[in-house]
Amino acid sequence: MPMIDVYAEAGTFPDPAALATRLAATLMEVEQVPDIRLFRKNTAAFVHHSTVSNVEGDNNYVRVQVLTNAGALDRAKQLDAVSRLTAAVAEAAGDPTIVDRTWVQLTETYDGGWGLAGHANTNDDLVALARAELTGS
Repeated sequence: MPMIDVYAEAGTFPDPAALATRLAATLMEVEQVPDIRLFRKNTAAFVHHSTVSNVEGDNNYVRVQVLTNAGALDRAKQLDAVSRLTAAVAEAAGDPTIVDRTWVQLTETYDGGWGLAGHANTNDDLVALARAELTGS
């Protein structure tokens, strides 16, 4: 149930809401979690308009920060996430060259550091919530 934050100059994305939805859906696919309400309602992306600059003053960069619970992305999923999120950013921007200026940072919280509905969940807690929804109990 990752949270995704995208930072870019205002105007980079003609439809930021569509980008947010696509990034969230893409990461659910990469994680290979069941398509259940728990994950659909708690996997989200936020597109922030911010001032961006490198040392030379270039401002056409994008930063995508993904926060997941501990162990959600093994190495294959990390590679897939970075590739697919970068491609989604480029498509949403309508600029294939932005791939070279898109940074994706994958971050994991520690076990027990994933808050949901006012509770700091461990990975076992999250698995139990998903199982309960899948079984209807």
